[in-house]
Amino acid sequence: MQSSVPDIFVHVRVLVGVVLGLGITRVLTGVARFVQHPGHKKLYLPHLLWLAIILLAAIHFWWLELDLSRIQPWPFELFVFVLLYAFLYFLLATVLIPDNIDEYASWEDYYFSRRVWFFGLFAATVPIDLIDTMAKGPAYFHSLGLEYPLRLCVVMLLCGVAAWTRNRLFHLAFALLYLLYLIGWIFRLYRVLDFS
Repeated sequence: MQSSVPDIFVHVRVLVGVVLGLGITRVLTGVARFVQHPGHKKLYLPHLLWLAIILLAAIHFWWLELDLSRIQPWPFELFVFVLLYAFLYFLLATVLIPDNIDEYASWEDYYFSRRVWFFGLFAATVPIDLIDTMAKGPAYFHSLGLEYPLRLCVVMLLCGVAAWTRNRLFHLAFALLYLLYLIGWIFRLYRVLDFS
């Protein structure tokens, strides 16, 4: 028996939601641990900013996948691809919030020891985001304007620098500016403040 497109899309969203939910839970549990044990390890601001970025980006990704409901038929390859994208967010959350960091003096030490993994995974979201955006159709892709591909190129470049350098000022600036940009992008994309 062939399932209808809405049934298939609901099926896809459930598994993607479970994976993203695990990543979001990981971030929130980590933040709760900071509150529960404030003196356990010294916190590091860029690490906290990336936690906020991954949390916001995962929620935004979950919302954006609603646009995939228009795709008919839903091929298995697209399902695997969207699931891979969700896996990346889970892995990013897990790299930021490991089971324990007892062997590290602080969250800063941990952050810098895992920067190649984190920024490598974050850079991997760029081509996947591009393919995901294109899967939503040419009209959607063009509606994002030139800013979208430029942003992807800049993020790839900055991830390469972040994976390579231990410069604290660079890591703070990258995290802070990216978080502000992401918030601005989401507000502009959905015209959150458009009261007309």
